[in-house]
Amino acid sequence: MKKLFLVLNSVIIGSLLLLLAAPSANADAGAAKKEPGQGDRVAREKQTTTSWKTPRGGPALQGLVNDPVPRKPKIKWEILLDGPVIGDAAIADGMVYVGTVMGTFYAINFENGQERWKFVTEDSIEAPPTVGGGKVFIGSADRFFYCLDQKTGKELWKYEAADKFVGGALIVRSPDDTEDWIIVNGYDGICRALRVKDGSEAWIYETAEQINGTPALVDGKAIVLGGCDMVVHAIKVSDGTVINEVPVDAEIIGTVATIGKMVYSANYANQLVATDIKAKKPKWIYEDKDFGFYAAPAVSDEHVFVGSRDKHMHAVNRETGKRVWKVKTGSRVDGGAIVFNDAVVFGSGDGRLYALNPKDGSEIWRLDLGEGISTDLAFANGRIVVGGNDSNLFCIVGQ
Repeated sequence: MKKLFLVLNSVIIGSLLLLLAAPSANADAGAAKKEPGQGDRVAREKQTTTSWKTPRGGPALQGLVNDPVPRKPKIKWEILLDGPVIGDAAIADGMVYVGTVMGTFYAINFENGQERWKFVTEDSIEAPPTVGGGKVFIGSADRFFYCLDQKTGKELWKYEAADKFVGGALIVRSPDDTEDWIIVNGYDGICRALRVKDGSEAWIYETAEQINGTPALVDGKAIVLGGCDMVVHAIKVSDGTVINEVPVDAEIIGTVATIGKMVYSANYANQLVATDIKAKKPKWIYEDKDFGFYAAPAVSDEHVFVGSRDKHMHAVNRETGKRVWKVKTGSRVDGGAIVFNDAVVFGSGDGRLYALNPKDGSEIWRLDLGEGISTDLAFANGRIVVGGNDSNLFCIVGQ
C-alpha cells in the first residue's frame, strides 16, 4: 500500500511540474496574434496563408506571408484571358478574382483554372480586387467602383466618381460597430469610405492631386495613403479627418507598405521613403540612380524590398535606410514582391519569377513564364498566382 502511495504521489508531482513548465493555450494564442514586425518569426512559421482577400495580403499592405516559399516551382495551370493583367489577383473560397486591361473581371476556379463567371466594365481594370462578406469589390477606369456578388458576379451596386479607380480597397468596421465600410482611393484625389450595404458615402477625404494606390490600415485607427500631391496622409478611420501629413520630395506613385507606425513609400524622385505617421518629416530616404521605383514596397522585420526600373530588386535596412543588397534581373521590376519566411519572390519584365534569400539576395530559384510580369503576386494554400503582359494568368505550385 505504501509503495502504491509513493508511485501515485510521484505521478501527481511530475504532472504538476509538466503543467507549470508548458505554455498555456492562451499564451500560444496571444503569440499568434502579434503584429508582424514584433520579431515573432517562430509563431509565424506555424501558420499557413489560406486566402489573399486584400491587396498586398492584408490591411497593412506588407506583402508578408507566414509560409515557407514553394520549392522546385512549376506551373499548375494557366488560363488565357482577354487582355494583360496589371492589378494583382484576390484568392478566396476556392476562387481567384482578377481583372484585365480590356475591362473584364474574372472569377476562376483556384484548383483547375476554369472560368466560373465574368463581369464586363466599360474601361480597363488596373486595380486589384477585395473580397469580403460574400462580395467582391473592384474599381475600373470607367469611373465606377463596383460591388459584385461573390458567387455569381451579379452587380449589387456601383459608385460613380469623377475619375478612374486604379487602387484596391480596404474593408473596415464602422466606429459604432453597426456596419462595414469599404475604403478606396480615387484618381480624382479623394479617399472614400463607402457603406458596404449600398455604396453610400460614410465620409470623404480630399487631397490636392490624384491618388493611385490602395489605402493602408495602421493600428486599427488610421488610414494611410500616398498621393501625387507629394504627401503621406494619415487620417482617422472613424471620420476621415487629418491625423498627420508628411511632405516628401515628389509624387507618390502607388501603394505604400506599413509596419507598426512606419510607412514606406516610393516616389517620382526615385526615392524610397520611411515616415512615422506621428512625425513631421521622413525618418530616412533611400535613393539609387535615375530609375524610378514603381513597385509597391514589401516589408519584413528587418528589410524593405522594392523593385526598380533599373532592373533590380533592392533590399534596404528597415531601421537605417541603408542598402543591404540589390540583385539584377533581365528587365524592369514593376510588381510588388511577397516576403516568405525564407525567401522574397517577385516577377520581372523579363518573364521570370525570382526567389531570393532575403538576407543576402542569393538566388534560390527562378521560373521562366515566357511573358513579362509587371503586377504584384498573390499567394494562398502554397500557390502563387500572377498575371502576365501577354494575357495569361498563372498558378504556380511547388513540387
